[in-house]
Amino acid sequence: MRIFGLLLLAAVFGRAADDLRALADQELPSLIAIYRDLHAHPELSHHEERTSALLAGELRKAGYSVTEHLGRYADGAAAFGIAAVLKNGAGPVVLVRTELDALPIEEKTGLPFASVARSKNAAGQDVGVMHACGHDLHMASLLGTARTLSRLKDQWSGTLVFIGQPSEETVDGARAMLGDGFYERFPKPDFVIALHDEPAIEAGKVGILAGPIYAGSTAVEVTLRGTGGHGAHPELTKDPVVMAAEFIMQLQTIVSRQTLPLDPAVVTVGSIHGGTKGNIIPDEVVLQLTTRAFNEDVRERTLSSIRRMAQGVAYGAGVADDRAPIVKVSETEAVPPTYNDPKLAQRMRGAFDAALGAANVVESKPMMVSEDFGLFGLSGHQIPTVIFQLGAVTAQQLEQSRSTGTPLPSLHSSEFYPRVEPALRTGMIATSSALLELLKRP
Repeated sequence: MRIFGLLLLAAVFGRAADDLRALADQELPSLIAIYRDLHAHPELSHHEERTSALLAGELRKAGYSVTEHLGRYADGAAAFGIAAVLKNGAGPVVLVRTELDALPIEEKTGLPFASVARSKNAAGQDVGVMHACGHDLHMASLLGTARTLSRLKDQWSGTLVFIGQPSEETVDGARAMLGDGFYERFPKPDFVIALHDEPAIEAGKVGILAGPIYAGSTAVEVTLRGTGGHGAHPELTKDPVVMAAEFIMQLQTIVSRQTLPLDPAVVTVGSIHGGTKGNIIPDEVVLQLTTRAFNEDVRERTLSSIRRMAQGVAYGAGVADDRAPIVKVSETEAVPPTYNDPKLAQRMRGAFDAALGAANVVESKPMMVSEDFGLFGLSGHQIPTVIFQLGAVTAQQLEQSRSTGTPLPSLHSSEFYPRVEPALRTGMIATSSALLELLKRP
């Protein structure tokens, strides 16, 4: 009887997987067209008006009740979050998230539908805009999943909540939605899931990991102040450019000499601005940093070291106390590590094995990138959450990279783009299979 039961279970999973594959193939052409439209028209964080409206309209067509303009930022500005709800009888509530925003990067992929968009960033600078992190792929996959579950209502019971979250790249979009009473206005989920494309995994495969998967991050801005003057008379100045160079080199010792080697940590200076002309020593230089860690103690020690090193560089240069460095630790561009609930990850892995085949489900590795997705699980991981990884490159690309030692374009690269057709198809099937597992009828 046990063998018969296992065979019956396998047959049921097989039929469901066949349904998902057929629906994915049916939806793929229109979804690829939507993906290309999104890719060609990216919008920066806090400005996702067109993107939000497009996704909201498509979710309405799929039969969902959609609410737009959800979320409010710390400065009081309204956000472009959306929520699409489909109730289908009694059962759990499952939330599925996608991101809406793009990055301030000028695209260099050479794609026929490459972005030529430009915008003003938060500092007022004119920048190129690009979906260099795959959020366009994520949105297309979520839409395909929403269409699939709408057509398979006879196979599940419960409530689906699909959300388009703004401003993931500035990690304040999830807070903006939650702080606007999201869980009071919409069904509070029993589970929260999402996906993210990954260029280290072959398209057609997914990766999943139980426990911590992404590091926590904190943005820091350091202003080194000196005394400007003529470039021909450095002796009459306190040069903040030289201080900045010394400061950047000292920062490298935080990880290499001040952090336990078993504790992962990153300190990166991603932006440095100062001066207007080669023969003018400026009054100040502004640096923007990101720090990453899985451990709160490591994070606090890193921030303390940044403050101490900035003060030390200024002191060594003879800067007066009233021109001491200004170190600003962001309260909005800061998130804790992203944690995948082990029990939920195990259930989802079983669904992936059945829908994709066990050979196409791999074990992910913890990464130093960061996400605000985990905030939807609330403090103390009150709600089980899992974010899984979606393969984004071909096997040939991975093999060539391994054989030549040349890294593939990474996320946030001006040359990155996913292999859309196999990745999109896999994302739809994987997410749909997880939802059918979590919302299966008794």
